[in-house]
Amino acid sequence: MVRSQMVLLADKCCGRKGGKLSDTMYPPLFSIDFIYDAILRTLKPPFWFALAIGLWQQSASPLLVYTSVAIAALLALSYFGPLFDTIQYGRARHVDFGDEVVVITGGSQGLGKVMAEIFAVRGASVAILDVVPYKAEGDVGPGPVKWYRTDVGDEAAILDAKRRIEEELGTPTILINNAGIVNGKSMLDLPSEDVERNFRVNLLSHFHTIRAFVPAMRSLPNGGTIVTISSVLGHLGAAQLADYTAAKAGLMAMHTSLRAELDMSGSHAVKTVLVKPGQLATALFNGVTTPSSFFAPVVEVIEIAKDVVHKVASGRSGVVAFPLYARYVEWMSILPYGLQNVLRKLSAVALEISPVQHRCAKPDGSNTS
Repeated sequence: MVRSQMVLLADKCCGRKGGKLSDTMYPPLFSIDFIYDAILRTLKPPFWFALAIGLWQQSASPLLVYTSVAIAALLALSYFGPLFDTIQYGRARHVDFGDEVVVITGGSQGLGKVMAEIFAVRGASVAILDVVPYKAEGDVGPGPVKWYRTDVGDEAAILDAKRRIEEELGTPTILINNAGIVNGKSMLDLPSEDVERNFRVNLLSHFHTIRAFVPAMRSLPNGGTIVTISSVLGHLGAAQLADYTAAKAGLMAMHTSLRAELDMSGSHAVKTVLVKPGQLATALFNGVTTPSSFFAPVVEVIEIAKDVVHKVASGRSGVVAFPLYARYVEWMSILPYGLQNVLRKLSAVALEISPVQHRCAKPDGSNTS
């Protein structure tokens, strides 16, 4: 997505004209992700094994030899990903988007809107649950996109939307729990009503939608797919985002428990996808400076949206984490706490996340992702 399109997306997200994203909100051209992708696409495992053999024959440093072997082994393991997924989650479900009904919470703007329109282009019927009206820019795709005004934190509203969706589009087979809000205040300044609203939208809404839509998925021969949009901040935490990060951490635990319950009940045809993005280039975090544009680049919404749709289309369970550091950040938890604290200070997480500003406001006064 080009720069002008990103600006337009931010304007639509906030429902304003003439606004723009700050310059810090655009992904850099050169980052650790760029290097990783270049290596993965060009230097295959045989190259690294050959390099290791050559270094060994030349009596090179053992460290160089072992490093080459380790890189080759890691790259080789990536090719066995589908096999590992099959062992862990069972066989993939068949996905024909022409037969799929997708429910997306918070799908009127930002990441949710991009995913909704990609699914529609692929031919799926899409139901958007949001308090903000969905506005399409021209013809979206062969699949219909319908907006259902719904407060996702209200279980009764979810059940009413479910009834209408089943009548108008059919039984939902893909559930994307995407809705989210940010208060951006310190814990001492957060009113109780803001904390409760945060957990209603960011965490409890997932329980409402899962209880509403998953029973029907379990009864379908081809099952369905549940996508949980969490955040890498659920692992890290951040100043001024205690309520938000607590909810995102809760989503990860909830998602793991959901997968365990589905497996225990034999519902292997219902797939689960956990999404853990880094900082997205949306107006929700406009004005927030990434700690490192090289190691922690801002993520374009279209990139994470394409990855999510691709994972759903594969019919497999799994995890979508982007950028590169988001795939390995949970390993930090095995380090001594003192070292974790040093790394947090070096990464400036506590300092750079704090100036949350320019958030979009929903009609009910909440902020939306």
